[in-house]
Amino acid sequence: MKQQINEGIKATGLVNIVHKNKLGEVLNTFEVPNLVVTSGKNYIAGKMVAEASDVPVHMSHMAIGTDTTSADVAQTSLLSQAGTRVLLSGNSVTNNAITYTATFAAGNATGAITEAGIFNASTGGTMLCRTTFPVVNKQACDTIAITWVVTVS
Repeated sequence: MKQQINEGIKATGLVNIVHKNKLGEVLNTFEVPNLVVTSGKNYIAGKMVAEASDVPVHMSHMAIGTDTTSADVAQTSLLSQAGTRVLLSGNSVTNNAITYTATFAAGNATGAITEAGIFNASTGGTMLCRTTFPVVNKQACDTIAITWVVTVS
C-alpha cells in the first residue's frame, strides 16, 4: 500500500504600511494581507533549481500604485504603477519567513496610493506578490514605508 503525504505548502504575506508627512508625523498606519500570485509561486519553485548564474534573479524592488482592483493570482504587474520602483532594503530571512522593506521618499509615487507589489527588476520582471489597501493620499512631501513579510508554511 502506497502512503501519500500532503505537505500543503503555501506562501502567504502580511504588509505593514506607514504614511508620514514632511515633519515625520504618522498620518496612517495599517496592516493588510497580500496575495502571492501565480508568477510568484512559479518564481519560488524555480529558485529550488536555480544556480547562481540562473534566472530567476532575487526579488529586488517594490512598487506602489493607484488601482483599486482586487489582487488576483493571474496578475503579473501592478495595474497602475505610480512613480518609480524602489530598491528593497533590510531583506532578512527568519525561520520560514522573509521580510522585505522599502521606503517611497518625498517626490516619488504621489497620489491616491492603493496597491503595492514586489518584483525582481526595476522595470518589468517577475512579480512575487500584490496587495491592495485603503487609499493613502501621498503628497509630494510625504513618505510611505512598507514592511512586507512573506511566510512559507
